[in-house]
Amino acid sequence: MNKEHRTFRPCPIPTPQYGRPSMLSLKNRSGSFASLLALAVMGCQPNVSTTTQTAATPAGQATAQTTSQPQTVSSTNVSSETKPAEASHGEKKHKYTNRLINEKSPYLRQHMHNPVDWYPWGEEAFAKARKENKPILLSIGYSTCHWCHVMERESFENEKIAEFLNEHYVSIKIDREERPDVDKIYMTYVQASTGGGGWPLNVFLTPELKPFFGGTYFPAEPKYGKRSFLDLLQLIQQMWADDEQRAKVLNAAGQQFEQIKSFTSVKPTGELELSTALLTNAVAKFKSMYEPQYGGFDQQPKFPRPSLPRFLLAQAHKMGDQEAIKMVLHTCDAMAAGGIYDHIGGGFARYSVDAKWLVPHFEKMLYDNAQLVQLYLDAYLVSGQSKYADVVRDILKYVLRDMTHPGGGFYSAEDADSEGHEGKFYCWTEDQLDEILDDDEMKVVVRYYGITEEGNFEDHSHPEPLKKLNVLSIVDPKLNEAEAKLLESANKKIFDKRDTRVRPGLDDKVLASWNGLMLGAIARAGAVLKEPKYIAAAEKNVAFLKEKLWVAKSKTLYHRWRDGERDNVQLLDAYSSLMDGVLHVYEATLKNEYLQFALDLSDGMIKRFYDPEVGGFYQSDESSRHLLLRLKEDYDGAEPSGNSVASLALLRLAKITDNKKLLEAAEKTVNLFATQLSGTPHSVPYLVSAMAYLLNEPHRVVIAGDASSDAAQKLLLAAHEVFQPNKVILGNTGPVEEFAKGLKGKDGPVVFLCTGTFCHPPTTDPKKVASLLKGKK
Repeated sequence: MNKEHRTFRPCPIPTPQYGRPSMLSLKNRSGSFASLLALAVMGCQPNVSTTTQTAATPAGQATAQTTSQPQTVSSTNVSSETKPAEASHGEKKHKYTNRLINEKSPYLRQHMHNPVDWYPWGEEAFAKARKENKPILLSIGYSTCHWCHVMERESFENEKIAEFLNEHYVSIKIDREERPDVDKIYMTYVQASTGGGGWPLNVFLTPELKPFFGGTYFPAEPKYGKRSFLDLLQLIQQMWADDEQRAKVLNAAGQQFEQIKSFTSVKPTGELELSTALLTNAVAKFKSMYEPQYGGFDQQPKFPRPSLPRFLLAQAHKMGDQEAIKMVLHTCDAMAAGGIYDHIGGGFARYSVDAKWLVPHFEKMLYDNAQLVQLYLDAYLVSGQSKYADVVRDILKYVLRDMTHPGGGFYSAEDADSEGHEGKFYCWTEDQLDEILDDDEMKVVVRYYGITEEGNFEDHSHPEPLKKLNVLSIVDPKLNEAEAKLLESANKKIFDKRDTRVRPGLDDKVLASWNGLMLGAIARAGAVLKEPKYIAAAEKNVAFLKEKLWVAKSKTLYHRWRDGERDNVQLLDAYSSLMDGVLHVYEATLKNEYLQFALDLSDGMIKRFYDPEVGGFYQSDESSRHLLLRLKEDYDGAEPSGNSVASLALLRLAKITDNKKLLEAAEKTVNLFATQLSGTPHSVPYLVSAMAYLLNEPHRVVIAGDASSDAAQKLLLAAHEVFQPNKVILGNTGPVEEFAKGLKGKDGPVVFLCTGTFCHPPTTDPKKVASLLKGKK
């Protein structure tokens, strides 16, 4: 068996096939200071050379080659702010402690004992840069990013590099999950200036926060075709110290900022009309991206990116396109069989580095698993095959077991690494398995998971990689009844043994945006699968978020809570995703308090982020400090954009409540991105789903009567057991449309299925409800 291994590729951004069409390119890039610096530092080669079975490098990533001898490093002392005195952290003694010890972010706290004099994003750092006229190193990552760990180990724990940074730079660390608005601005610059992006993201800024050079991972020593990080730091410092060169830096940074500002401003074309032809075009485009051998809609690396197959499945089901349905179901099967799926503990890793879904980067993200719950629920309802429901149950079992705060909030992620090695928690040698399984179990496991003595995975990013490791994936699924029982008992033993290992780090911050995605997923799963415990978990989550992050009086939603403290950041993604999630809870329970909460969130979101002149929502609110730009994000990557989620959620909420203000905001937002919907639908698949909802009159399932009664609950569950994405479910009380309030039941709850002003005769029969919905397209 060929062994999968990886050289350098940073934790990438999922990019649609043929590149990200919405990505801008800085004009006259070849003449910019950044390009001159890139040539001096990196040479002219445009791409990092990699082997074929490795973790992903974004296309066009600027490379670094050794082109000159390094400067002599200054012998300055480590900054007094990074205290060299012994500092205790738990039972371990640390030589250095910096300002990040006061932060709540798990990612920032991973760096609190670096010798680098790190600052958090804020005025203290900016004032120092202005006062001392120093460039800023802005380093952005997240706690579960493997290559962030590698760069920390190699460079940020290196005292020689730290000395130079502390003397000549102001160094700022950002958790991209806490501040996606800041990350987006500087990622846009790096993608525009280099053609690629990913994390760790390292950008050099002027004291006025304008970028002039950036990239992703830089090695401490020359390798991967790159020169060393210290060489780069020295060259930039040398240029900055020269008055003439610094003037060029400032001039180029100003010019490029204006270009980015111009290119990222979204304006309505007024020429394109939304039509069902655009939906047909999107289906054709997505089908053309399909990779038939192993499934998926990328080549390598492969991201699940559920918003794309979810749209394709919905349209294929509507149009009777069996070919497209098979594409999505094959993708679901391949992902669930691959190493990207945790066959022992449940849940999906972030992405696969190869085309086969075999070797993942092992971090597990809440947002991925939330969206995959929705995709596998769709697959279950369309196909009727219980295996997809089983995947949903396994994901949610994992989330409720390992990713849930006792109070009900959902944690953000689990790391790829444990004990300094990526995948160590999840991978097994043949000998390790042989020690814990009996002979019959071992025979089944070896065949089922394709276990070999030499293994199938080795992490060459580590200086001392572990040998003979096997990533578990389903190689031979054909088992008889006796063998299936043996596999079940073996998996239980493997799980119990794995539970004694050192776990990967847990990023236990609670983000409103990602919680909203999981909230909607678990609420819908509870209704579709008739699992009361999922509904209970959803309701507990809403209560937690309202207590920790919501201020009802001002309709303000904050973004992050951790360790008893919330932040002071407000983001579109938080409002839109939580509004969407709360709407799912309403449709699963018909409790009016959730519908009212969704309306309150929509009010707060429109007030803070909406552009009434041309439509669309800004990612950050108007009062956000220290942001060069307010962007209207449209790209639906691993996470759907705030504009996409807001559009579809507002359309659903408007249909339930007949609120014209919400409908107008949604329509103007979808129309604002008509160019992308027409020309590059694969960059905005979630928004394409919103367009489909807008172009087709939704069906309204109105349950009239006491929604809490057993009879009403049976009718409600019947409405959820049919795949019909173009519907809303509502009661006839509370802040619903006036039309629904006028519908009354007789001798108990009844269902009215309405489209526009037409309603079918009411029924009390759950089977009739399902039958009527199945007849709708």
